[in-house]
Amino acid sequence: MAASSTASKLRQLQAPLLRSLSHANPTFILPRTIGTGVSRSFATEQDPSSATTTTNTTTDTTPPSKRKPTTFQDRLNAGPSFSDFVGGGTTSAPLDPAEAFELKTALVGPPGKQKQITRLPEWLKTPVPVGNSYKKIRNDLRGLNLHTVCEEARCPNMSDCWGGGQKSAATATIMLMGDTCTRGCRFCSVKTSRAPPPLDPHEPEHTAEALRRWGLGYVVLTSVDRDDLADGGAHHFAETVMRIKQKAPTMLVEALTGDYAGDTEMVELVARSGLDVYAHNMETVEALTPMVRDRRASFRQSLKVLDIAKKAQEGVITKTSIMLGLGETEDQVYETLKALRAVNCDVVTFGQYMRPTKRHMKVTEYVTPATFAMWKRRALEMGFLYCASGPLVRSSYKAGESFIENVLKRRLVGSGGSGGSGGSGKGKGVEVLEGVRERV
Repeated sequence: MAASSTASKLRQLQAPLLRSLSHANPTFILPRTIGTGVSRSFATEQDPSSATTTTNTTTDTTPPSKRKPTTFQDRLNAGPSFSDFVGGGTTSAPLDPAEAFELKTALVGPPGKQKQITRLPEWLKTPVPVGNSYKKIRNDLRGLNLHTVCEEARCPNMSDCWGGGQKSAATATIMLMGDTCTRGCRFCSVKTSRAPPPLDPHEPEHTAEALRRWGLGYVVLTSVDRDDLADGGAHHFAETVMRIKQKAPTMLVEALTGDYAGDTEMVELVARSGLDVYAHNMETVEALTPMVRDRRASFRQSLKVLDIAKKAQEGVITKTSIMLGLGETEDQVYETLKALRAVNCDVVTFGQYMRPTKRHMKVTEYVTPATFAMWKRRALEMGFLYCASGPLVRSSYKAGESFIENVLKRRLVGSGGSGGSGGSGKGKGVEVLEGVRERV
């Protein structure tokens, strides 16, 4: 104990002297032994032989070398990413068609209470949204305080629409009038309330300015249903479209609207606001509408909306979307297509219904890609201008919007650049559209 105490006091007395010597001469080597029987090691220990050589050479002023950095982070970054684990890697062999279209089941739950579930088919699995473009668009939307139906409705195509190489080529469906709907359709995951927050009077101006700075060539606007408002939000929607056209005249605008409770004047107001595409979704066949949609929506009312919009503004493109996998029959889908052509609907899309949560209605059938291809062929044969049909197709679908954008630009060229949806030269525009459709 006495020796240890003496050694400790000796180290305390020598510490200031050793520090001063070390600062005065960087080549000074701290002694390894301090006191009797006490040994101490230092993190920057040098070899005694090299130290002797350095001390004798007084003209060498090279600073001591730093510690070699670790290479663990480099090896980690060169390894597989999170998306490789989720997606199974990029070297997976393609599945045999019979195996790909086979629905697989699994038992889930604790022993004695297990239940059988159907796993998601391979053709419906999408990669996890990643990448710099996806992050940039998401951050831009947050910074501009814009809501998107892509996120609110949990769209499976976000990795495709947001993950492209250029932000200007991205597609994001902006949702107006808040993120809370007054209706409760049994397939939709958007929040619902009988009394949503009041409208933001500055939203039309902010949205137009944000989209102008974002630099898109084609934008899709949609909104929640606002049955709590006298006009259903039609004036708010129309004002937003007009502000966008004022700030970015060349930007093409698609409006995916509600039915405004069948109010003809409100539908005409939005159709004449300067938009290029008027979209309103039928969602399903007439027989299933009461079970799928909110009680305030009806099949005939939606048909009426498309008919009014088509007649209200000359040259406007009308568009609708139908979900498959809800229990509909082939005859019912065909009758729906005939009803749409009767009101001169131009564009129709087919997509697989996917259950957002366990609180929503179940999937009756996973429709195969071959069936979707069949409905696309039949829709084009019936005279639709364009049909996007596939398991992951949604009403706001990037490929479909790219086609419509080209159609509208060709229409302007065919009409001599006389204007947008209300321009003259409709006959030439229709001829150009037919030519484009033949090449799809």
